[in-house]
Amino acid sequence: MSTHIDTHNHVVTTPVQPKLVDKFGRHIDYVRLSVTDRCDFRCVYCMTEEMTFLPRKDVLTLEEIYQVGRAFTELGVSRLRLTGGEPLVRNNVMALVQALGRLPGLRELLLTTNGAQLVQMAGPLRDAGVNRINISIDSLDADRFKRITRTGRLDKVLAGIEAARNCNFDRIRLNTVIMKGYNDDEVIRLTDYAVERGLDIAFIEEMPLGQASDHLREDTVCSNDWVLEQIQQRYTLQSTSDSTAGPSRYYQIPGERSRIGFISPMSHNFCGDCNRVRMTVEGRLLLCLGNEHSADLRKILRAGIDENTRKDELAQLEVSEDLPVSGELKTAIIAAMDLKPERHHFYENDYAQPVRLMNMTGG
Repeated sequence: MSTHIDTHNHVVTTPVQPKLVDKFGRHIDYVRLSVTDRCDFRCVYCMTEEMTFLPRKDVLTLEEIYQVGRAFTELGVSRLRLTGGEPLVRNNVMALVQALGRLPGLRELLLTTNGAQLVQMAGPLRDAGVNRINISIDSLDADRFKRITRTGRLDKVLAGIEAARNCNFDRIRLNTVIMKGYNDDEVIRLTDYAVERGLDIAFIEEMPLGQASDHLREDTVCSNDWVLEQIQQRYTLQSTSDSTAGPSRYYQIPGERSRIGFISPMSHNFCGDCNRVRMTVEGRLLLCLGNEHSADLRKILRAGIDENTRKDELAQLEVSEDLPVSGELKTAIIAAMDLKPERHHFYENDYAQPVRLMNMTGG
């Protein structure tokens, strides 16, 4: 809201128009910023077993990511989420988290992680201003967890979850991708684990982002309608109007703190009220997870900068926090909203599916 004095000395309050609105009237107030395409896991639905990562010169510096985050908040975005790959493997990432946590107008700073680094980093993340944290976990069986993640250790993730629980985050949510033949018999076990600890859990349908090397996605994708039926055999679920920044649709278990969420891009298209965009670590602003519409922000960020003098990592981010954000950057972000498509087209035979894997997209 804004106020002004009219000609009769009356105070008049008028609504502030949102700055980021797409062609379909959707107000964008949530941005996911990828800080790396690298990860210490190789989850079968996210990466192929042999991965080639971006060369260092193509990856945005932490300062450049900060500039984008600041530009978005100055354009009215109230929620930022840091993603990857695995964001916590990025060198000096806490400098970025601390700087973003100080941005005026930012209501929530969020993080998605595989949890393996949280024993050491949960406390510093909370101190830096992270409000809510999502932790990916797809099995509670150590051998099966290793099969799904290829390189992950379940004990490290479970210890990380406990470390996060001790840090007083506003909410902690577990993210689980249920896949036929991998973990579809663990729906209840994973739900029990979350409920017993007062954690939220969201079940996410596998999306056709890139070609998996271990399986055909159409053979393993599992509808959340089926997952919901399994949970309802054990728990009474009440539909709730609770919403977070993202696309989860939540149910509440009476008498429990935990909420059960479902992210269902395959079975229930939720594009009509999409409020988010995401930036890949090479500075590509993706307007839709399931489409290739994008704007190149890296080109604007590096205009006129000698590549030989560009910093590979930002050691003193606080020195740059008072620098004004480029007007050209904000203009490009505003213009990019017109590129946002009406909806995705996952698994539609006559539509070209994205070839980028999830680690390149930003989780």
